[in-house]
Formats: sequence, structure tokens, C-alpha cells
Amino acid sequence: MKYVFDTGAFIVLKNYYPATFTTLWGRIDALAGNGTIVSVREVFNELHNYNDVDFIQDWAKQHKAIFAKPSNDELLVVQQILAIPHFQTLIGNKAILKGTPVADPFVVAAGKSMDATVVTQEGLKPNAAKIPNVCKHFGVPCIDLETFMAQQGWAF
Repeated sequence: MKYVFDTGAFIVLKNYYPATFTTLWGRIDALAGNGTIVSVREVFNELHNYNDVDFIQDWAKQHKAIFAKPSNDELLVVQQILAIPHFQTLIGNKAILKGTPVADPFVVAAGKSMDATVVTQEGLKPNAAKIPNVCKHFGVPCIDLETFMAQQGWAF
């Protein structure tokens, strides 16, 4: 099974320092190396727009291969997502005005196209334009980082 990580999942991982949580990072590295953990180019770009993600930016650079450019299938799904007026708010006015990266529709599209599970820290909220809501609409499994770790059988 593949997991498409959203920016928020990587941001949470910044709290687990590699020198202290060596087992966790060894497992993350292994899953990134074998293609179980993937992401999208826009997540990479979002990570590099944050000022406080420290080693996560370096980790992302070392694992840049997991942050793929969207395939044609993924672009078609992004088009389907953004064709729904309510989901157009995934791209906020601030991001449009500043030209900052927006990963959310690409994360969901990757999950849909790859038949993968999306890992995000966003929660399902009624009538919201959040990743879990879009995933639910398009039939894409969506979990948080803690659930991902539980599914992997990890306990530290």
C-alpha cells in the first residue's frame, strides 16, 4: 500500500528529532526508499516556504525523488476537484496573491490516481474544503499520522 503524505504530516514529524528518534526516522527512510511513502512536488515546495521546519527541509532534499511532479491522470483529478466550486477554496486568496504553493488538490489527486491513502493532519469538518472532505467526496482513504503509524504496527 502507498501513502501520500501532505505537508502537515511532515510538519508534525519535525517534532521527532532524528538524533533522538533514530528508529522512527529509520523506518520513515525505509518506507520512502521503497516507495511506500510518496508525496507531491507542491508539498516539497510548501515545506521550503516554511521558516521553522529545520531538518525536514534537509530530509526532503535528500529524498526529493518521493516528491513527484503530477502525472496526466493526477492533473485530470485536480481539474475534477477544482471544477467543484466549494473545493476551489482549497486555493486561498492569499496563496493566489502571493504565488505560494498549494499542495492540497495535488495530494488528493495523487491518492486517487495511485489508489493510495492520504496522510494529513487536517480533520474532517462538515461542509469544509479540507483534504479529508475532498478525499471523502472522491473515495480516497484519508488518515492522520498517528493512524499511519498504528497501521504500520509501530510502537516506540
